[in-house]
Amino acid sequence: MNWKLIVQLSLFGLAMGLATVFFIPSTTEPLFWLVIFVVCAYVIAIRCSRRYFLHGLMVSIVNSVWITASHILLFGRYISNHAQEAAMMKSAPLPPRLMMACMGPLIGVVSGVVLGVFAVVASKLVKPRANSALSRAS
Repeated sequence: MNWKLIVQLSLFGLAMGLATVFFIPSTTEPLFWLVIFVVCAYVIAIRCSRRYFLHGLMVSIVNSVWITASHILLFGRYISNHAQEAAMMKSAPLPPRLMMACMGPLIGVVSGVVLGVFAVVASKLVKPRANSALSRAS
């Protein structure tokens, strides 16, 4: 497992966690995630030589940590910009922050399956880079 790559790619999750608090509405968020998943899948395909699915899964799980932490820590601002989510949380069986803490990892696993599949497909479409030491020398 290339943990350095996983952490680097998960920084998209940190960026999206903050961006969804301040700028990105729920209606356009899936489009941003589609672009991020395509980029991540491509990078995984060229930088890894095996375990593409597992790398995609782990990137999304770490993403979910960043996103969930951002939304919980900046809860007031997040809720003020997301009326639909606020309405859903009123009928939730748990307090809103606890509900986020429970649902974040589940969403991370589900999106990880999607990113894992994207990474496997990308690995079939692109050639991995040669030995990374050789590519740095050229």
